[in-house]
Amino acid sequence: MTASRRTFLLAAALAAHAAGVPLARAAGGGADVYDALRTRWLEIALGTGYDPAAEPCAARLAETGELARGLRPAMAPAPGSLWPDHPFDPPAGITRSYDRLWTMTQAYVQPGTGSTGDAGLLADVVRGLDHLSATVYRPGTTPYGNWWEWRIGSPRLLTDVVAALYDELSADRIAAACAAVDHFVPDEALRNHSGTSTGANRVDLCRSVALRGVLGRAPGKIALARDALSPVFRYVTEGDGPYADGSFVQHAHVAYSGTYGQVLLDGLGRLFALLADSPWEVTDPARQAVFDSVERAYAPLVHDGLVMDGVSGRAVSRGCQKDDDRHVMRGDHVHGQALIAAIALLAESAGPAERARWHGMVKGWIERDTVAPVLRARQFGVADLARLHAVAASPVPAAPEPVGHRLFPAMDRAVHRRPGFTAHLAMASDRIAHYECGNGEHPRGWHTGSGMLYWWAAQEPADQYTDWFWPTVDPYRMPGTTVSTKRLADRAGGEWGEPRPDARWVGGTTDGEYAAVGQHLKGLGSTLRARKSWFFLDDCVVCLGAGITASDGVPVETVVDNRNLGEGGTRAFTTGRGWAHLEGHGGWLFPGGAAPRTLCEDRTGAWADINAGGTAERRTRRWRTLWLDHGTDPDGAAYVYVVLPGAARGAVARRAATGGGLCVLANDPARQAVRVDRLGLLAANLWRAGTAGPFTSTAPCSLLVRRRGRTATLCVGEPPRTGTPFDLVWEHPVRRVLGAGEGVEPLATGHRLRLRITPGTACATRECELALS
Repeated sequence: MTASRRTFLLAAALAAHAAGVPLARAAGGGADVYDALRTRWLEIALGTGYDPAAEPCAARLAETGELARGLRPAMAPAPGSLWPDHPFDPPAGITRSYDRLWTMTQAYVQPGTGSTGDAGLLADVVRGLDHLSATVYRPGTTPYGNWWEWRIGSPRLLTDVVAALYDELSADRIAAACAAVDHFVPDEALRNHSGTSTGANRVDLCRSVALRGVLGRAPGKIALARDALSPVFRYVTEGDGPYADGSFVQHAHVAYSGTYGQVLLDGLGRLFALLADSPWEVTDPARQAVFDSVERAYAPLVHDGLVMDGVSGRAVSRGCQKDDDRHVMRGDHVHGQALIAAIALLAESAGPAERARWHGMVKGWIERDTVAPVLRARQFGVADLARLHAVAASPVPAAPEPVGHRLFPAMDRAVHRRPGFTAHLAMASDRIAHYECGNGEHPRGWHTGSGMLYWWAAQEPADQYTDWFWPTVDPYRMPGTTVSTKRLADRAGGEWGEPRPDARWVGGTTDGEYAAVGQHLKGLGSTLRARKSWFFLDDCVVCLGAGITASDGVPVETVVDNRNLGEGGTRAFTTGRGWAHLEGHGGWLFPGGAAPRTLCEDRTGAWADINAGGTAERRTRRWRTLWLDHGTDPDGAAYVYVVLPGAARGAVARRAATGGGLCVLANDPARQAVRVDRLGLLAANLWRAGTAGPFTSTAPCSLLVRRRGRTATLCVGEPPRTGTPFDLVWEHPVRRVLGAGEGVEPLATGHRLRLRITPGTACATRECELALS
């Protein structure tokens, strides 16, 4: 078949598909379905329907061409490398080589690059493919080093290159590429659902095998890839994958919605779109869980275009990396942009109602992200840019940031949203690691799971954790944490999420608006022990700590906050009796009378300090730190403070003078509880069976009561996750139970309420509605 004849048939097939005709029938049901799928893949990967002469696509295409032209003269095939600066050992050099060939391929096939259709450029790409195939990426090679490079990084890029140059490559070259994928990604890798073939990694494996099946016209390979996706549609109860509560875990013990979760959504979006209306369409009804996750699991973790760093694992250390001949800025906004693009892509396979809601969310994030404008993001190629510009130009109204609280018990995270601020809490337990490092990344993240509290006030740009935060912050003073001041070695046991404390009581309960959350803290590499609670309210976060001890005699601190003031920031900092305020950020209350220690200092660092691939450029940021010095108190220290994000100085001073209706009912190693009269709220964390204020429980639990006139809502969680039923008594007159949710059995009403709680094992909130006397 001639190229012109093939092009005509593919165009007809795709036009028929757009009109609703199944792809296989449009292509005559024969071999040309593979050509049609390959063309569709390239439309997904390289874009369609955009004007190559219009910005920002024009600039991106020109940049691709410039990069490609710079790579050509540096190519020097040798036994151990294709480019001298990227040897094949370690195998990251193989992936880098394919990445460069993919850049050159895009410059050749895309319009507007200045190298479109350049025969010399094509010859160099083919020469590079031949060299890799002959020397290293071929059957018979035994993988060494990082498995990811062999099974995911390299085959993903290789199949993209071959798909784009298919009509320019000989049958032998296509066969060699298919054989290499078969060797390094054997069928058994997809038939098993364990080890590295889980979660986002599994989707990546399926992506390469599906495209290999298209390129090699192998229906069995495409079917294998499609069927191997099914495990990622189903909720897990341990290890890698999505959880029913919206959590996403990778590397067995790391909260990873922000990066690995994004990879999963992006990969599924591509495969759903590729295989739609084909003989291999993904029809597993369980795939609906993926669509449900967009609003339940991912959107709550996006704030004004960024993804909260507490769910990005070691990737937070990738703030500025040298990527071939350019520096690529990364960080929370860049991770957010990637997730936004993945949602926009997945929307093409969603139902009309879902698609409209997601487009509204995407449009809202695009409009609100003033720190790193999404529509000009440097990480995007023209395909993502075209999709996002189409959403931005659509008539769907932009969705505002939501208001409410979301607990993610399976990954020990919480998100609190109010009209005036957003907060994110990161904890660690026997399920979720203190932190993760690996591949030379994030070696000083030791205390990021020790109750790190991120927050953004509505009136300030969302750049607090974006602007060189990680290389310049004091890693022993992460905001919200209680830490031993013991010095730790880089990587201190953190490889691949290994350091997990043997602490079980971590979690809480929420009514969807407010929450009580607690962490039994056991320090990393120290004897530190503490009980920490956070009560998330309407305009503040109440923070309690008790039972703070360290038997090794090393002083302990609680870091009230550590705000990044930028380069030479001059924000006014004022204090009064029981309060402190930082201009443009917010304030803090200290109801117990303890005065925090404060420090304003300039700190200098480079991304290379915390990431082997980071830039060595050094920058300085100014930091305002507030902390409570607990010393070495053997009897157990305690603290009470309140975070008021975005509050004006006068409002903070007035709140300190009046108390704001806050009453701390208990704060000791057995219980922590607060009452807030203006909200009609009572909340408590009971670390063991006993009494806190008006509540008595026969087991450890977390609880919250909201009164509204003559009714109340009671919410209960069991963070220890034993699943054992227990009794709860509220010393308050209750006429009757209006409604009892799952796991709640009323035992008595009248002058006091008594309930039997059957909690389950996943720290789910149990709820009941009450009529008060």
